[in-house]
Amino acid sequence: MRLSHALTTLAVLGLSAAGCGGSPTRSATAVPPAAPGYPVTIANCGQTYTYDRAPSRTVLMSGGAVGQVSSLIALGLEARIVGNAQNYGASDVPGRADAIDRLPKAKIQQGSWDITREGMLALRPDLVIGTTGFDFDAQNGYATRAELLEIGANTWLPDSTCGGPGTVKGTQTIEDSYDMLRDFGRIYGVSDRAEQLIERSKRRIKKIAAKVEGVSRPKVMYIIPGMQMGAAEFSSIGANGIWNDIFDKAGGVNAFGDATKEIFANLSKERVAKTDVDAVVIVNWRNPDPDAEAAKLFAQFPHWQAAKDRRYVVLSDSAYLGPDNAVAVERIARLLHPERF
Repeated sequence: MRLSHALTTLAVLGLSAAGCGGSPTRSATAVPPAAPGYPVTIANCGQTYTYDRAPSRTVLMSGGAVGQVSSLIALGLEARIVGNAQNYGASDVPGRADAIDRLPKAKIQQGSWDITREGMLALRPDLVIGTTGFDFDAQNGYATRAELLEIGANTWLPDSTCGGPGTVKGTQTIEDSYDMLRDFGRIYGVSDRAEQLIERSKRRIKKIAAKVEGVSRPKVMYIIPGMQMGAAEFSSIGANGIWNDIFDKAGGVNAFGDATKEIFANLSKERVAKTDVDAVVIVNWRNPDPDAEAAKLFAQFPHWQAAKDRRYVVLSDSAYLGPDNAVAVERIARLLHPERF
């Protein structure tokens, strides 16, 4: 399936509450008093947005990611979602995929994978969460951040992808997942829950990293079969995303980390064949048989050590910006260094 815009991360992710204003000017309306613990001001993508209460009509743009909706579910905020376009049909966390399926679904633009401007405005959101700047690009047929602010909706994006995948500011790390959780915690008045999630993740990752300290570092490929980011045959190979930090904590290194400065590498079969690959992470993005994708890849590149050892793991949402990076770290570490577990 060809995507109209790129995935972030990763993998990879906001809006403001009803009756709350941002620093940009909005239409003059009567503003009710702030709720207890509010107002809260959040800096995002070069602007500040003020929340007078927790959002109650949140909409999530897809952008190819699933980490934002997973974060809201992990924080217990399902009841505050009125439209969701993020869904991989799978999750690395038991029960998460079913929880996502139960959320109100947003009407997706025909021929695309996200919510039209008209569909978005009809949902009357008070917070819209995106993945990249493309989610608010009028040329894509989507409502802009300024248009949403006019109807009382703030927006939230990862600061690293405000301008879209072509203008990424640095490589995301696990700390960016924690920053996102903290923002959502403050926006929704659940900072205590956010900090608990963060601390559990930190403890788990620290324990895993200690197990693989001093090991040799296998070269890992991260690929999303079925997702096309460019014209080349292999255009969905992760290059510079949060997965690099995950690999590092798991005792590995990205085999294609130097292929491009972009999030995803857009490579020919010949270029891929020249790269040493010791293990593969197959990302399950709406894929009916991810194991078959691994077999297909190994048949194409039988000289890889990964193919000889049949060394791969299937992940879905844990290797993106989100609440479950520790799951990805542990599963990859066990793949790369089983003798340490």
